[in-house]
Amino acid sequence: MASVETAAEHERILREIESTDTNCIGPTLRSVYDGQAHGLFMEKLDGRIRNHDREIEKMCNHHFQGFVDSITELLKVRAEAQKLKSQVTETNAKLQEDGKQMVGTMEELKQCRVQQMNIATTIEKLTRCLPVLQMYSKLQEQMKAKRYYPALRTLEQLEQNCLPQAGEYRFCTIMAENIHCLRERIRDESMSDLKDFLESIRKHSDKIGETAMKQAQQQRSMNSAGMQQPQQRGGSGRRARKEMAITELEGQSGSPLSEQDSGILDVEDEEEDEEDEVPGAQELVDFSPVYRCLHIYTVLGARDTFENYYRKQRRKQARLVLQPHSNMHETLDGYRRYFNQIVGFFVVEDHVLHTTQGLVNRAYVEELWEMALSKTIAALRTHSSYCTDPDLVLDLKNLIVLFADTLQGYGFTVNQLFDMLLEMREQYGEILLKRWALTFRQILDQDNYSPIPVASPEEYHSITSHFPVQDPELDKIPFPKKLPFSEFVPKVYCQLKEFIYACLKYSEDLHLSSTEVDDMIRKSTNLLLTRTLSNCLQYAIKKKNVGLAELVQIIINTSHLEQSCQNLEEFISYITNVPHDNMNATKLYGTSTFKDARHAAEEEIYTKLNQKIDQFLQLADYDWMAAQGAGQASDYLSDLIAFLCSTFAVFTHLPGKVAQTACMSACKHLSTSLLQLLLEADVRQVSMGALQQFNVDVKECERFARAGPVPGFQGDTLLLAFIDLRQLLDLFTQWDWSTYLADYGRPTCKYLRVNPHTALALLEKMKDTSRKNNMFSQFRKNERDKQKLIDTVVKQLRNLISSHQS
Repeated sequence: MASVETAAEHERILREIESTDTNCIGPTLRSVYDGQAHGLFMEKLDGRIRNHDREIEKMCNHHFQGFVDSITELLKVRAEAQKLKSQVTETNAKLQEDGKQMVGTMEELKQCRVQQMNIATTIEKLTRCLPVLQMYSKLQEQMKAKRYYPALRTLEQLEQNCLPQAGEYRFCTIMAENIHCLRERIRDESMSDLKDFLESIRKHSDKIGETAMKQAQQQRSMNSAGMQQPQQRGGSGRRARKEMAITELEGQSGSPLSEQDSGILDVEDEEEDEEDEVPGAQELVDFSPVYRCLHIYTVLGARDTFENYYRKQRRKQARLVLQPHSNMHETLDGYRRYFNQIVGFFVVEDHVLHTTQGLVNRAYVEELWEMALSKTIAALRTHSSYCTDPDLVLDLKNLIVLFADTLQGYGFTVNQLFDMLLEMREQYGEILLKRWALTFRQILDQDNYSPIPVASPEEYHSITSHFPVQDPELDKIPFPKKLPFSEFVPKVYCQLKEFIYACLKYSEDLHLSSTEVDDMIRKSTNLLLTRTLSNCLQYAIKKKNVGLAELVQIIINTSHLEQSCQNLEEFISYITNVPHDNMNATKLYGTSTFKDARHAAEEEIYTKLNQKIDQFLQLADYDWMAAQGAGQASDYLSDLIAFLCSTFAVFTHLPGKVAQTACMSACKHLSTSLLQLLLEADVRQVSMGALQQFNVDVKECERFARAGPVPGFQGDTLLLAFIDLRQLLDLFTQWDWSTYLADYGRPTCKYLRVNPHTALALLEKMKDTSRKNNMFSQFRKNERDKQKLIDTVVKQLRNLISSHQS
């Protein structure tokens, strides 16, 4: 069994050696050497080799003839092969000779192919780098042209798109490193442009504001023109009435309002030849630096920094703009420049507010405006208080109205400005009152205080067109004739109307109702009447050199002015379109003003008459020790009576009661002064002869009173002025002491008006006279009896006085 298995194993190994690659028979042979039957295998292997050799030999024997035939053929081919080889060699030599030029050309072609590849590679690389270079060149051009926002966008594209695609080149690295510096430069350059812009608008805010105010003025003129057409068709309205009032006042001279008074500011009058439309504020200012800088800082992520910087700088500029010049109040141009700067500032801010998103907001602008409004009002209050020219105040008011309307058109609240204008109205009124006070004084000083002579109907119409003459009887008098009043009556009346018109001009465009305007005008006119005109009339009345004729004319003039107050009421109602019978309308105090002036003139007449009487009495030169009277009136008294007669003849144009009162006052003062003259302390002694002369003078006074120098007295009423003096003189000249002492205190007493003190004082003077005259005739019985009688009467009078005192 073992030998069979061994033989089968050897057979397998032999087949494996025959069929396996020689490189892989190692393990097979190892298995043979590892076994026990090595020699047996060798024998088997030799037998297999001999079998193969026998097969090879058989194969060779079988193919030998064919082999021999092949060798024979091969030898034949050998000669042909040699021939072919020589031909090939020859052909190859020819080919090599002919291919040298082609090889050179191929080398050149190879070099061209290499260059072409290099060029293609270069183009590809340049294609990637060119956008970078183009972007950078574009960036440089934009930087040079100061187009910083596009430059920033270009820089962003360069950084995010172009440089990553270009690859890692040295110049790309340099560019990438320089990007931050470029951003900083763009930010700094844009900020520099913004600073230049802020400085520019600070310098040119005046021009911007002037342009904006011109636009507002043009708009207001257009609105006014549109409103005037319906008024002209209707023929009514306050403005139409004002124009008629202007026409009425144009012919009047001596107006305190100068010709420079423009009423309202008219920009078109200043530039009549300028037909071009006024450019808008945005057309005067290039806001691109603001927009650029805002966009740049927004892209750089620093928008908050920019907003804070812009607002801070503009706030500083606002404070500078709101600081007025110290001499701003001197001219209207100073105020105009101040307003132009403020308007220019806020026009710029309003434009920035509406053209940028969030750079400034409404709250910020309103805060700036509130600060500006308070500072502006404070500055105007301070500087306007220095103004003493009503024309300048009126022009300033119109300028403030235009200033307010301009800013209101941009959406700013301006109510406080109109409130301040109402406050300035009081100041304007005070300035007007001062100017009209000078005007009234000038009129009163230049007046001749004589009735106005009128030679023709034209002259009469010229006067009555300015002053309403309310005297039907005067119209019946033929020419030439005289008006009862002097020239200051129509002049004062015209000035009152001009004052009313001046007040009306200030009230225009203040957004006031007709009732409010009417009330303001009436209150101002009342101040003019009760304070200014009243003081001027008092001044004219109290002047030292004013005469009785002037005072009489003043009374006549004030009477006519008092009658014209109703016309002033109607004039105010006409120009304000408010009925004068309105229950809420303020009444004019002109009637009381002229009444007070007339009463003052009347009192001054009484005073002047008394002073004149005193001047005549100072000329009295009585001989108090005269033995008997002269039998005729004293010279001074005759002159006094003649003066009174001529004076009272002038009083014919005065109201009856005034003339009567003046006459009665003069007579009473004359009577009292004569009595004081008689009882004067310097007159120590009075003789009976002096009393007789004094009695003659009193009778002359009584004759004057009885003659009725002024009509209207009933009976001997004027004689009552001398009743005290008459009874006293009768008592002494008739020596009727018994009747006086017996009837004293009774209502029916003959000497009821004789005061015992007065009688005693005069009797003491006569007693001293009797003693002096009887010094050397004391032994005469009649003289002694008379002295005793005087002593007795003196004693009785003293007892009478003491009894009544107790």
